[in-house]
Amino acid sequence: MHLFSHARRSWIPASTLLGFGLLSACSTSTLDVTNPDVIGIGNVANPSGAVAQRNGAIQDFTQAFSGTQDGFVVSTGNMADEILATDTFFDRLLPNERNTTNNLPGLDSWYLNMHRARAGATRAIKVWAEIKPASKDTLGELYAIRGMVQDFFGEAYCSGVPFSEENGTSEVFGEPLTTAQIFMTAVASFDTAATNATSATNKNLAAVGKGRALLNLGQFAQAAAAVAAVPTNFQYKTYHSSASGRQYNGIWSATVVASSRYTVANNEGGNGYNYLQTPPDPRMPWVPSTRDGFDGTTQNLPTQQKYPTQSSPVVVADGIEARLIELEARLQGGAQADRDAVFAGLNSLRATGGVAGLTPLATAPTTQAAAVDQFFRERAAWLWLTGHRLGDMRRLIRQYGRNANTVFPVGPVITRAGSTYGNDVNYPVPFNETANPNFTACIDRNA
Repeated sequence: MHLFSHARRSWIPASTLLGFGLLSACSTSTLDVTNPDVIGIGNVANPSGAVAQRNGAIQDFTQAFSGTQDGFVVSTGNMADEILATDTFFDRLLPNERNTTNNLPGLDSWYLNMHRARAGATRAIKVWAEIKPASKDTLGELYAIRGMVQDFFGEAYCSGVPFSEENGTSEVFGEPLTTAQIFMTAVASFDTAATNATSATNKNLAAVGKGRALLNLGQFAQAAAAVAAVPTNFQYKTYHSSASGRQYNGIWSATVVASSRYTVANNEGGNGYNYLQTPPDPRMPWVPSTRDGFDGTTQNLPTQQKYPTQSSPVVVADGIEARLIELEARLQGGAQADRDAVFAGLNSLRATGGVAGLTPLATAPTTQAAAVDQFFRERAAWLWLTGHRLGDMRRLIRQYGRNANTVFPVGPVITRAGSTYGNDVNYPVPFNETANPNFTACIDRNA
């Protein structure tokens, strides 16, 4: 059960509150029991409530990022070249085909989950800062996960996403933000996270998050500087469980179960990468199967093994990403010495990145275009099924001047006869956002 405020669009998992005894204030008389539909923020303005808010914010983030079969990782991979929809619902088929509209109910759900995670982190920050101000490290973590969600909006959606906020019992409607403004908002959250964090884990999370947002802004040198102190073996993960559907690993739910709604892709639409190599690249493990898709016609689905169970954790940020950010910054030099340094760095990462069985890259590129190709293929392998690929494909257009139809899948859609890929490179803001009087439509859907 969830306790949900319809008026304020906020909710707190009841299981979290029960764990801290916060429902004990209810009357013991069955005649006096009130409907627990709304829990005001004042009811959790105490030490136990602050912890409950923090735990709820972390779980909201987990669900939005890697929970449910339509979370950030799966949905962005579906529009990119990592995942294919094997469903019968247009909510999943059209994004895969790059023909998305703004009135698909399934898209409303993960858009709402993303905002729920962002707003939940903000509420938890306010309560924690008031009730437990000495515990700065948790504030650092909450600011960092808020920054991550803000960054995710910039990577997944068109320019024009508004960030509405709560002000007491009322809602303050946000103004549409350009993609650059979204990423700058994320950078500000990561800066505040770094100021508050005291543990190495949360300092590193804030650093990698800031580096990611700066990379999205094309500020390569600043991004490299942000992650310079992050050790290669650092990881920050979301954790999952078989205890309930809300806690499942959503990537597993989407791509492993019988009659799955999705499957992992390979060479999708001609431009897609060859993720499913034989023998498998150890960074992208998979096995063949005889599973059919939910559509009943897509057969022998390959099964990813990166997340083999419903309890598999998912990396949000790590030291591998930090090293890749540094290498991409070096690549901007454009000289052969820079290309050679990046080539050496990629091979060093293969040797020291903690994945056994990787052999060195054989040939150093001698042109900038070839170096960019090689780098992004390596980045795609290291960050496979972690929610980075759509943002990277958009950056290839925005920052490297690639034509969208040389980056994204094109031509016939193999999972739906008669369909061809469209021209989308991002998700539109769902129609329901028009309830916000400041929002009309996307500002720009081209990059």
